[in-house]
Amino acid sequence: MDILIGLLIIAVGSFGQSSSYVPINKVKNWSWESFWLIQGIFAWLVFPYLGALLAIPEGQSLTDLWSAGGSTGALVYGMLWGVGGLTFGLSMRYLGIALGQSIALGTCAGFGTLFPAVFGGTDLFHGDGLILLLGVCVTLAGIAVIGYAGSLRARNMTDEEKKAAVKDFALTKGLLVALLAGVMSACFNLGLESGTPILEKAIASGASELFALNPVILLVTMGGFLTNAVYCIYQNIKNKSGKDYFSVTGKILLNNVLFCALAGVLWYSQFFGLGMGKSYFADSPVMLAFSWSILMSLNVIFSNVWGIVLNEWKGVSRKTIIVLVSGMCILIFSLLLPNLLG
Repeated sequence: MDILIGLLIIAVGSFGQSSSYVPINKVKNWSWESFWLIQGIFAWLVFPYLGALLAIPEGQSLTDLWSAGGSTGALVYGMLWGVGGLTFGLSMRYLGIALGQSIALGTCAGFGTLFPAVFGGTDLFHGDGLILLLGVCVTLAGIAVIGYAGSLRARNMTDEEKKAAVKDFALTKGLLVALLAGVMSACFNLGLESGTPILEKAIASGASELFALNPVILLVTMGGFLTNAVYCIYQNIKNKSGKDYFSVTGKILLNNVLFCALAGVLWYSQFFGLGMGKSYFADSPVMLAFSWSILMSLNVIFSNVWGIVLNEWKGVSRKTIIVLVSGMCILIFSLLLPNLLG
């Protein structure tokens, strides 16, 4: 039962993340870099900080927890993940929500799950390590099938239809960006693993296991914010879009800030949910190790649901839909496979 509860919590957070790109369409008169910076303040600073406050034991502070060790590693991995987060947004721009997230998250699922295991000395060809490897392989197979559905969609669409579905559609550029985003985004999980001493200190000091991971998440997102802020400000200067922040007033400004905040809290919900969900996997080391892949799989599933809702798959052939649904079913199966094998 604990496993199912953990999966449900992670699924709720994943749905929030997959929905976080929808508010982009509601932001008015701002360039991409301006929107990305403002939503990043909410997604990577404000809400992670509020979440971290839930894990501070009485009589201690965040700096007390961070002093346990691993803070520098979490922050550095966060900066590397920031490159992935930045290019992740660009993959949505060039490929759309469905295909962009599928490719990026698939790569992220594989590297983000296996890297910590390998660095921790896990033998991927025996015992729990083999179960973990099989789970990742099934996950990647499902994502590959969804990626194939995306290629079928692109093959059967005219240039005009591609532009109508995704304004800046560019398949080759989008694929390269999405692959880079996936590899670098895997550093987020490495950052979480690096901050394990902080997690352990929080629990030992009396923090709830449901929220104990949140101070580590804040460190990683702070690193990511630094990377993204530098790039966005550079783009503001290069494109002379810095005036965006001051050129809108009144209702439009309020509209933009509110939708940036909404995008931020929806994005952060995936990691807030991941931390809570993992606390229910304490008795299953395999599920704990596989939790990153579970989150990425759910993100792919929900992102493709949003792709359907937003008409990104409109007009495709029956074969394409069958391939898409088959890939999503494989991903759903992958969520339970490690627990079944364990």
